[in-house]
Amino acid sequence: MNKKLTPSDAMNNQQQALYSALSARDRKFDGRFFVGVSSTGIYCRPVCSARTPKIENCTFYPSAAAAELAGFRPCLKCRPELAPGLALIDLGNRYAQVAVQLIEQGYLSEHSCEQLATRLGISDRHLRRIFAEQFGASPIDYAQSHRLLQAKRLLADTDLPLSEVAFAAGFGSLRRFNELFKARYRLIPSALRSTTGRSDRAATSGLVFHLGYRPPYDWSRMLGFLQARAVSGVESVVGQQYCRSIAVNQAGVDYCGWVSVQPEEARNRVRVEIAPSLSRVTTEVLRRIRQLFDLDAAPDRICEALGELAADAPGLRLPGCVSSFEQATRAVLGQLVSVKMAATFAGRMAERWGTALDQPYGDITHVFPQAARVAQLEPEDLRPLGVQLKRAAALIEIARRVTEGRLQLDNVLDIEQGIKDLTALPGIGSWTANYIAMRAWSWPDVFLAGDYLIKQRFPGMTPRQIERYAERWRPWRSYATLHLWHNDRWAPSTDAEVAAAE
Repeated sequence: MNKKLTPSDAMNNQQQALYSALSARDRKFDGRFFVGVSSTGIYCRPVCSARTPKIENCTFYPSAAAAELAGFRPCLKCRPELAPGLALIDLGNRYAQVAVQLIEQGYLSEHSCEQLATRLGISDRHLRRIFAEQFGASPIDYAQSHRLLQAKRLLADTDLPLSEVAFAAGFGSLRRFNELFKARYRLIPSALRSTTGRSDRAATSGLVFHLGYRPPYDWSRMLGFLQARAVSGVESVVGQQYCRSIAVNQAGVDYCGWVSVQPEEARNRVRVEIAPSLSRVTTEVLRRIRQLFDLDAAPDRICEALGELAADAPGLRLPGCVSSFEQATRAVLGQLVSVKMAATFAGRMAERWGTALDQPYGDITHVFPQAARVAQLEPEDLRPLGVQLKRAAALIEIARRVTEGRLQLDNVLDIEQGIKDLTALPGIGSWTANYIAMRAWSWPDVFLAGDYLIKQRFPGMTPRQIERYAERWRPWRSYATLHLWHNDRWAPSTDAEVAAAE
């Protein structure tokens, strides 16, 4: 007769499982939990190279914020701020997903928790309950830990003045930064800076940071995807180095500059160099790089769901973007033309209406045009660039609606409704709207059943039958789409599977 597990038994089993992951330094758990060590007062990532503590000295937390609330300080060796974040699906609750995106963009620096809840369409009490269940902390505590960890990163990796560090991390004043830093970390900021080395920046022209990810990561396919779509003057791929321009608006001020990204595969991280002109918005720039390169993905979970389809490329990631408007525009420009021609159109737009960088970086000379600039155009303005009038009208309408606040392209709460809003616009079909959701919103569960290459992988099947077949890949159908694009040898494995889809 099987003995029924008590809550205490289940908790002990969970603690043992987490301790096993810690002991093995299992990288697939990096960022999914943190461990507080009572004998040192420090909390670490599960991949920390320090000697594994005894299990009786370990307490496991779902977030860095929860560990800090319990009185633990971040480890200077494994640096919790370098850990991958949680993937959207890991967060489970769409309210939590969008709330985290907004918090990491600095929403709570200028708004209250109640205003954040209103933005999400829920009560403040419900929002707090979600954060307690998901992170073991309140939204305010989560935001404070995020700011402190970003400040810690800036202190360790740059020589920026303390006032600049405080501003870039999202603090309203240097005094508040110093007070909270000392209260949480029991150190003054300058003391932490003196304990960390910054030799990596010896021969660079910008600020250098590192971002971790969970292996495996298929860099050749990611960089190949970006290179095929690179927009002249805006982005480039040379070897394993990806460069592009970026613009961030903060408190009504536009910050423009360049960013360079290179993988350091042996250490499961990327090296990110950022132009000095972006120093005040480094936190937001790094967030966008994480989204562009899908650094928070959980490849083990994706591969488990996709099975044989992902066997050839278990490290394939979903390319995101650094600007939802730019990505939406490029999706429209790509309608019924080749990938190369779409990139050519986008490059012509950047050269004609983009913002020139004060300090170009190699071939990176312009920032892609902002929505407000494109909204001022007429469809006829794009004809000399080779863009058809219908396509030009569609992207200008998107720009105008974004500028006027009638179309939401950032932090979209209801993905299905967002897709409907896009398809309601003239000239925007289902493929374009879903592709925007996949790339601009990094939504992991989009399947392009009507795509030309996808239909080739399912000969003799209708788009509806293909959609039914793809149900097995939920909630990772965006990744399934990428695998099908890359794998021209794949085919439904059995006649029975095809018949079931019919």
